Amino acid sequence: MRILLVEDDANLADTLAEVLTGQHCVVDIARDGEEGWEKSQSDDYNLILLDVMLPKLDGINLCRRLRAHSNNIPILMVTALDMSSDKVQGLDAGADDYLVKPIDPPELMARIRALSRRAKVAEPTVLRWGELQLDPGMHEVSYTGQSVHLTPKEYNILELLLHHGRQVLKRITIVEHVWSLNDPPREDTINATIKSLRNKLKGAGAPHNLIETIHGVGYRLSQLS
Repeated sequence: MRILLVEDDANLADTLAEVLTGQHCVVDIARDGEEGWEKSQSDDYNLILLDVMLPKLDGINLCRRLRAHSNNIPILMVTALDMSSDKVQGLDAGADDYLVKPIDPPELMARIRALSRRAKVAEPTVLRWGELQLDPGMHEVSYTGQSVHLTPKEYNILELLLHHGRQVLKRITIVEHVWSLNDPPREDTINATIKSLRNKLKGAGAPHNLIETIHGVGYRLSQLS
């Protein structure tokens, strides 16, 4: 899940980004409402986590602008204002849900899951490639029934590969979908992450070449026998 976090409090933004990243989310941070608007137009997000009190363009008006442009992405509004009138204003502006600070991480994730379920027509399909299986709903990976424990970025890369199958997944596509725009990876970081993913799959019994390198282009899954 790719999330746009619009929050001007740097410490809170970093804390929330760490929580979300630990739950297999890719997080881009905008520090004000105008930056949030620009990022929302330049990339595809599964959810926007939006603070109300923002410089340049407040969260209420950003929400209205998004809805006025037929952007139906789920919006979870976050604020320190715990008054019924403020909640009504946010919901009337187009927000799908409302969360009051201080934020409780388990409640945050529960609300995100609820909004995600509403946005989906059906439950996520289990992805398979031979003996490899990835369950997006449970965030679980296994090979021949043996669990494979991956970091969030390893998990997201594997999910992308499973969606592409034999189609070559370009490195730039991996960067755009797995890393935050605020913290793009170095070349050796991508290589190290792919290497670690291969080793973990191999440890569960998968062939080392399950993920093929197409030099100068990217990666794909090996041909099924």
